Formats: sequence, structure tokens, C-alpha cells
Amino acid sequence: MAPTPRLQVGDTAPAFSLTDADGNTVALGDFKGRKVVVYFYPAASTPGCTKQACDFRDNLAELNDAGLDVVGISPDKPEKLAKFRDKEGLTFPLLSDPDRSVLTAWGAFGEKTMYGKTVQGVIRSTFVVDEQGKIEVAQYNVKATGHVAKLRRDISV
Repeated sequence: MAPTPRLQVGDTAPAFSLTDADGNTVALGDFKGRKVVVYFYPAASTPGCTKQACDFRDNLAELNDAGLDVVGISPDKPEKLAKFRDKEGLTFPLLSDPDRSVLTAWGAFGEKTMYGKTVQGVIRSTFVVDEQGKIEVAQYNVKATGHVAKLRRDISV
């Protein structure tokens, strides 16, 4: 299988329109004029993804104050996302990409190494999209723990 193309700083962010945990449609264009952190994670309610989502939740006020919105995207169905959001008290949109088309367009689905084996799956990735829809930060294979602190340092928030 060919490696998934990766987005670079300065690229136009691939448009998306996905269903959130409540069945509403959320599009990248909804954030036009604001910066948005778009992060991709493998599965709701797993230990690493819970840690990462709660880290974004705990830093959301500072990110929002700096003009950044946050959106999480996974292949999970909206019902699972709603349970995850409610259990963890998440206050930012969680979007469902069950066919993985958005994950693939952003380079966040493909070959990865897991427990020493090469597998197909979600590549934990985080992006900052600027007010004009361009990629300002592109981070692949991020760690769930400590990632938001690193991102805040990288973008000086």
C-alpha cells in the first residue's frame, strides 16, 4: 500500500462536512475567519483518546481565548461520540468519519506501526487551520499524553 500523502504547512486544508455527536452537520467552512485545531484520533473511550480529548477539554478556555476553536474527528458513529462526550464532559464538536474519507484526505489514515506490526489505521494527527483555510501547523504521529501542552508551546498560546 502506498504511503498516505501528508499535508504541509501552507497547504489548503481539505474541506469536510461531517456529522457531529448530535447528528448535526459541521463543516470546516463553519470556522472561516477563525483558527481551528482539527485533531484526528483512533477511537472514542479508549485510554489514549480519552486522555487526549480531556487534555483539549482542560485547555479549551485558553485555546478559545487565543482565537482557536477545537474539533475532534474519528471513525466512530455519532452515538458513540455522544456517549464519549457526555461521559468526559467534552464541550467541543466530535465529528464522525465512518468511511474515513476525511481522515484519508488529511493524511491521518494509512499505514502505521502498532506493537511492532505495520497495520492500517488512524494516525493520531493534529492540525491548526488559519482564518483563510490554510494549514498553519501539521503534526503527525502525535502522542496522546502531553500533546496539547506541546501544541500550545508551538503556537505560543
